[in-house]
Amino acid sequence: MKKSLTSLLLFCSVTTLWAQSEKIDLSVIQQIRKEGLEKSQVMDIAFQLTDVSGNRLTNSPGYMRAAKYASAQLSTWGLQNVSIDPWGEFGKGWELEKCYLALKTPYYKNLLAYPKTWTSGTRGSKTAELLVIAAKDTLELEKYRGQLKGKILMLDQAIVYKHSFKADAVRYSDAELQAMAAAQPTPPRVAPNPNDTAAARRMREQMQARGGGSQRLIALLKDMARAEGAIAIVSNGGVRSHDGTIFAQGGGAYKAADPENFLDMVLGVEDYNTLLRLAKAGIPVSMEADVKTKFYNKDVQGYNVIGEIAGTDPVLKNEIVMIGAHLDSWQTGTGATDNASGSAVMMEVMRILKTLNISTRRTIRIGLWSGEEQGLLGSRGYVKKTFADPATMQVLPEHEKLSGYFNIDNGTGKIRGIYLQGNEACRPIFTQWLAPFADLGAATVTISNTGGTDHQSFDAVGLPGFQFIQDPIEYDTRTHHSNMDVYDHLLADDLKQIATIVAAFAYQAAQRDEKLPRKTLPKAR
Repeated sequence: MKKSLTSLLLFCSVTTLWAQSEKIDLSVIQQIRKEGLEKSQVMDIAFQLTDVSGNRLTNSPGYMRAAKYASAQLSTWGLQNVSIDPWGEFGKGWELEKCYLALKTPYYKNLLAYPKTWTSGTRGSKTAELLVIAAKDTLELEKYRGQLKGKILMLDQAIVYKHSFKADAVRYSDAELQAMAAAQPTPPRVAPNPNDTAAARRMREQMQARGGGSQRLIALLKDMARAEGAIAIVSNGGVRSHDGTIFAQGGGAYKAADPENFLDMVLGVEDYNTLLRLAKAGIPVSMEADVKTKFYNKDVQGYNVIGEIAGTDPVLKNEIVMIGAHLDSWQTGTGATDNASGSAVMMEVMRILKTLNISTRRTIRIGLWSGEEQGLLGSRGYVKKTFADPATMQVLPEHEKLSGYFNIDNGTGKIRGIYLQGNEACRPIFTQWLAPFADLGAATVTISNTGGTDHQSFDAVGLPGFQFIQDPIEYDTRTHHSNMDVYDHLLADDLKQIATIVAAFAYQAAQRDEKLPRKTLPKAR
């Protein structure tokens, strides 16, 4: 710790030479480092959100367990205005109560399988013949009409397993981080005009290249299967689903009035290919399935968890700095790296600030979002009712009061820097804020955008919204939306580092004389 204090003092002497140096209270930064790195509770919080709460599919019992825990814990720490806050209609909750799938003939083999979300069950144990659907398009599918009753179905779509000689878990190299820092702004994409014949054709071709044709085929097959009384369909989890890891998400519609989706059970490559090879060799295959699911439609509202530490400055206390992460997850694991890690970190940030009794000029508010996995729904709903509707860009009074929003949602890997999201004016600010943490590996500031998570909801209405650069670890290769997304795949030291840096960023943003610079207000869309 003495070495880190020396680096902070060196940083202070250097930044005094800068024309527009940020005011950084190094004594407070040192307190935050000590509390965050040496007295962390982040793994205890993560345990509550994962092992104790279970999976946190939006509007499921597991999500509400986690939301109630988070709300109660934030209140215990002394946060104000803590609430489980409705943001608008989401739809039905769903929970898996039982799942059993096995090969019965030509021999017995238990199969690891996960139903997709919002699907129906089997209504008791059912043994059925496996029927392989060898159809490349909807026209070929028609020849199977009338043959599906009482069958378990699978498409003739083998996945070629390829051995990998690369590590599942990696960190960014110095060269990769340097490339991020050197990135240049990219012009905004212009969506093709769907009324233009050539553009429409290109869009169709792109959809087909991404498997759009296959998705339509599966959708039609499920409609036929439901109508004819098939038992289930088994599908594969893609090329990453091997060695006991299964990537399974989605399942269909979840709105209150939507019917139950047809049972779709995801297998790993090895089991899926075994079934397909047997059936295509002419060997009769039968399977036993016993799946029980439950829907919850009494309350179809979606809920976020909100809480805050009130600012103390007579003028600036009505302005806000926000931090956040999504609390919801998918159904196969317990959503540890996606995104209990981010939620636990953000709760730990608030704990650090309250434990140290740090007074900030602006109010610091936390948002733990639901519905992120269905399209950033919770954060978009909150932004729409609090700041502005991107469809009209009629801003609300709170829009002017937000300084910035900081998000975590890229797994368990430590912070290596921050994405500017095209906001070049924030580069010198964030560069100075990161300088005290260079010894922790966080120094890169890139103009690049990153997507797929809740900072985009703020950016979409012209508010400064940022996501941090994190080491990928095994996010895409092993945990993201898979049954391996569990507590044991979290890295405690990395989460401590993240919480420490985010706490410092929240503190700095809350103390600045001015709010963070903004980009040009976007047009209504």
